[in-house]
Amino acid sequence: MEVHKRIKDKGAKNKGLQGDEMPLEGMNMEDLQLSDIGTELQDIDVSLFDVKKEDTYAEETRWTKPKIYKKPKGFFMYDNAVKLAKELKLAYGERAEVLVNGSFIFGDFLEAYLLHCKAVCKKMVISTLSLNENNIDSLHNLIKHGWIKHLDLIVSHYFYSMERWKLIPYLYRQLDIDNKFQLSVAFIHTKTVHFETIGGRKIVMHGSANLRSSGNVEQFSIEENPELYDFYDEAFGKIIERYATIKDAPNRSQMWEELIKEKFND
Repeated sequence: MEVHKRIKDKGAKNKGLQGDEMPLEGMNMEDLQLSDIGTELQDIDVSLFDVKKEDTYAEETRWTKPKIYKKPKGFFMYDNAVKLAKELKLAYGERAEVLVNGSFIFGDFLEAYLLHCKAVCKKMVISTLSLNENNIDSLHNLIKHGWIKHLDLIVSHYFYSMERWKLIPYLYRQLDIDNKFQLSVAFIHTKTVHFETIGGRKIVMHGSANLRSSGNVEQFSIEENPELYDFYDEAFGKIIERYATIKDAPNRSQMWEELIKEKFND
């Protein structure tokens, strides 16, 4: 007798089946004549074997399904930087949390956000692990066309060492315009942007995203927060002061004054 395929049932013929066997599929445990194989029915709690089709595992496991939460207002998920810049409305004191996919380019969002909001920055400070040529060109356009009056860029020592003979010379040529740019190189892993607009708004962005795309899911926060801006500005200001790579060259009148002082002890 093959119990795993068929099992005898004295009432099979009454149920319209051929022969003295019936299939297990579709049967309830109460239909089984367990006494035929020497097992008393009252010794088994048949409810333990009542498994629903939608249940895959009844036993406890170490893996659980992640919970799905309703997305609250102020949270965004985007794959297009320009679209996010157009749809993100940030009022005074507000904060937005953003999740982006691997095709999202944070540097593109930065440019698009300034242009869409018509925000002219008195000063912008960016700290990033790395950037690419397109990011440099974007920042060049923002400086050249007056959207950023002064830009402080802090890059990682790792990026500088890897791109010393490639992107770094290009970066200096494109961004060092009319003494409006400073590059600092430090042992950092931060990804932040903070800027103050001509109108006095202080915006801070921070998260996992570098200026260029990474192919990974990233997140960042953007908020209008004067207190946080001041904190970031003070902290990164010390890094800029210590690790700046561009020295201000004196103009002609300043140089002449220095010569006069040195010559005549004035």
